[in-house]
Amino acid sequence: MLGYLIRRILAAIPVMGVVALVVFLLLRLTPGDPAAIIAGDLATPEQLERIRTSLGLNEPLHTQFFTWIWRILQGDFGVSLISQVSVIKMIGQRIEPTISIALSTITVAILIAVPLGVIAAWKHGTWIDRVVMSLSVLGFSVPVFVVGYVLIQIFAIEFRWLPVQGFRSITGGFGPFFERAILPTMALSFIYIALIARITRASMLEVLGEDYVRTARAKGIGEAGVLMRHALRNAAVPVITVIGTGFALLISGVVVTESVFNIPGIGRLTVDAVLARDYPVIQAMILLTSGLYVTVNLVIDLAYTLLDPRIRY
Repeated sequence: MLGYLIRRILAAIPVMGVVALVVFLLLRLTPGDPAAIIAGDLATPEQLERIRTSLGLNEPLHTQFFTWIWRILQGDFGVSLISQVSVIKMIGQRIEPTISIALSTITVAILIAVPLGVIAAWKHGTWIDRVVMSLSVLGFSVPVFVVGYVLIQIFAIEFRWLPVQGFRSITGGFGPFFERAILPTMALSFIYIALIARITRASMLEVLGEDYVRTARAKGIGEAGVLMRHALRNAAVPVITVIGTGFALLISGVVVTESVFNIPGIGRLTVDAVLARDYPVIQAMILLTSGLYVTVNLVIDLAYTLLDPRIRY
């Protein structure tokens, strides 16, 4: 296990190196003057020179790259060209809402979707299975922003049970945090419940036909024990893969939900940076998202050995 972990970490280094090179060249190889692209058509020569100096554009290309990489390894992603605030500080201010909503969403999705998928597979072909699959199709069909606006209309405007928008840190109390997190969590979890439920059902159907499941039933083991101890554990590998990938997608793709519920997360930070052509922020977000995907894939692979003892590295 330790040797596999070391090999995977070493294999991730060239992957991140290629990502860093692409991100670096994203600005430098764009047709035209990068400083003029960032500053706009109305920029003065002094503003252009300031941008070139801050990004090191006057240096040779290879010198710019190694200097940029060295700063990143030290945790220095540069300074925002718009707000003149450290990029890492801006991300630190925005990451809590996104992480909080992503964790609550994936938790709710797992708690609801996995039992639904297990029950649908257990009752395969019955009305219960058809209802679960119909709900899954509905979850895939309705866009997240539509679900969000419907939830706002029902729970915030009609019944006035919950706030319409905004975010409160959990450090200020669980109550205010929960009030503002429940609607975006429900909106986001809708599609992930559908996805995880379908994958769980498909995996369980494959496993329930295996010989060891029939043997467990023949030994007199209760149906709950057969489903949870024997079937679900052996069907968990594709489910864990979907859950891990879904969590990474949540972190990097909550732009719509953050816009609907006015949540100041990293999704909105990325969109604002793209619209303002704030390249240091864009580069930092791409690198952090890539690093997140590599980390999640590593955790998923390690989880395989805990869930399925037949897998060895």
